[in-house]
Amino acid sequence: MKKTRQNLLIALAAALAVTLIIGAGILRRVDKWAQDRLFQQPGVTSPDIVLIGIDEKALAELGPYHAWSREVMASALERLAQDPAQLPAVVAIDTLYAGETDPEADARLARAAAQLPHVVTAAMAEFGTAYQAAVQGGLSVDSYAVLRYDAPYSSLENATTQGHINAMYDTDGIMRHSILYVDVPGEMNGGNAKRVYSMAYEAARLFLAEQGRGLSQPPADKRGHFFVPFTGRPGGYSDGYSLADLIAGRIDPGVYAGKIVLIGPYAAGLQDAYFTPISRSEQMYGVEIQANVIQSLLEENFKREAPDWPQLASLFVLSVGAALLFLSNKLKKAVWIAAALILAGPLAALGLYALGYVTHAVWLSAAVLALLVLAVGRHYALAALERQRVTRTFERYVAPEIVQEILKEGTDGLKLGGSLKEIAVLFVDIRGFTTMSERLDPEKVVLILNQYLAMTSACVEKNGGTLDKFVGDATMAFWGAPLPMQDPVYAAAKTALDIVRSSEALSAKLKNEIGEELRVGVGVHFGPAVVGNMGSERRMDYTAIGDTVNTAARLESNAPGSTVYISRAVAEALGDRAAVTSLGGAIRLKGKAEGFEVLTLDGLKES
Repeated sequence: MKKTRQNLLIALAAALAVTLIIGAGILRRVDKWAQDRLFQQPGVTSPDIVLIGIDEKALAELGPYHAWSREVMASALERLAQDPAQLPAVVAIDTLYAGETDPEADARLARAAAQLPHVVTAAMAEFGTAYQAAVQGGLSVDSYAVLRYDAPYSSLENATTQGHINAMYDTDGIMRHSILYVDVPGEMNGGNAKRVYSMAYEAARLFLAEQGRGLSQPPADKRGHFFVPFTGRPGGYSDGYSLADLIAGRIDPGVYAGKIVLIGPYAAGLQDAYFTPISRSEQMYGVEIQANVIQSLLEENFKREAPDWPQLASLFVLSVGAALLFLSNKLKKAVWIAAALILAGPLAALGLYALGYVTHAVWLSAAVLALLVLAVGRHYALAALERQRVTRTFERYVAPEIVQEILKEGTDGLKLGGSLKEIAVLFVDIRGFTTMSERLDPEKVVLILNQYLAMTSACVEKNGGTLDKFVGDATMAFWGAPLPMQDPVYAAAKTALDIVRSSEALSAKLKNEIGEELRVGVGVHFGPAVVGNMGSERRMDYTAIGDTVNTAARLESNAPGSTVYISRAVAEALGDRAAVTSLGGAIRLKGKAEGFEVLTLDGLKES
């Protein structure tokens, strides 16, 4: 019960932290990228939309765009109106004709537009920050105020329907939204405030009206912005029709009869291209963006962007559940659960998108990954603490000889320092202990360690050795210090064989009791080492350091289970009292030059 309550508190705290961090917008760019990759997939472009570009061909045949008279566009509209039986349903011109220039050209363009069923001409607003007096005093700030509005010159305005061509980038420089309408203040429109819809909206509305159908409005925010599901990639709506081909009569009227004709810049030099979510690496011309918006309106392919707060609330609940699963299950199972949840995040976002909702595609996956990392960290921290708690008790045994030596020397024995002595050093370790400790319950690990360390310390003490330390499951002991010995090498070798024999008996006992076996490897080396008090004035250990100690440790780390590795120095000191097998240079010890000989100690004669 206590553990369950503790897990719940940890899960709540972790879920809250992850939710707050994600809600702060740390994943904004990654999330937008994921949404684009998941949601914006190319489809079949509408056959009801025909794009005629002011392209390089038109610029080559008709001259530089900035030098064009309005008679060029008038010629294009006159060509579209030439065959009354094959008129386009709607013509939308994605270029602004504000202010009067040449009266004859202006009049001709207005007359040409009047010959067609519906022509949508461009209007444009300029947005900025405006300050005005508040009702209760002071100033109110409108950061999205219309500061300027440009409409077509009056005769063209009267002959056509206006649609604004304002565009809006997201904060990362990608155009994912369209502006449904612009509210023009009265002072910019002869005293009459009005709402001007977008060119795409007006083109779609007039096209459906010709068919006796109405147009639904997409879900937009308070500023008229709405999400655009793109269908065509850059070039997806273009069949290569040029304005020059239209004016020259090289386009069959059947191509555009009864359809929406979009005319607009389609050349890089005209600087009317934008990055879109369907192709973030390639710019799309503005007239193609208009085509995408028109198609989504005609198909009523509307997507509503879900508010953040219900998504954050759902994320918090799911995060609590995920954290509890991670904390209450073993690590391997937690990883599989996390993998399923990480995959479920984008799949759920895709499902909701199909239902008409735009949601954050990576929030759940990122939260699950973060919670898994926290759970793994906690798992290993607890495991490390548990192992440390088990082994800390055995980290230090003080041999009686050391205590007696310190008492003899008085306070001098408590000072830092050491002296060079010839000692025999033994290391012993359990094979596979790390894997065993992770696999077994802590109680079983403690049981094994207790019996194993008691056995090694008994063998060392029986043969007159100094038990230096326990480090986890490793035991270090040496002979020849602090008190001199007549035959330290033989005592160390005998201890090594005693440990191997005792470990086999202990292994049989443990297998019978808890189903676990025990195998130890032992290493013995003989040579000079510095022996004495090492550390600081506040905390010191009586120990041995030097190459002799390191070599003994290397021998032990390479020794297989139930095997004693010794050096040539040990073998020579033992002489004919020992049965040994030379391994030559087959065993390469870390830090040792080539040619260092390793031998196995197979037996001893009684000294």
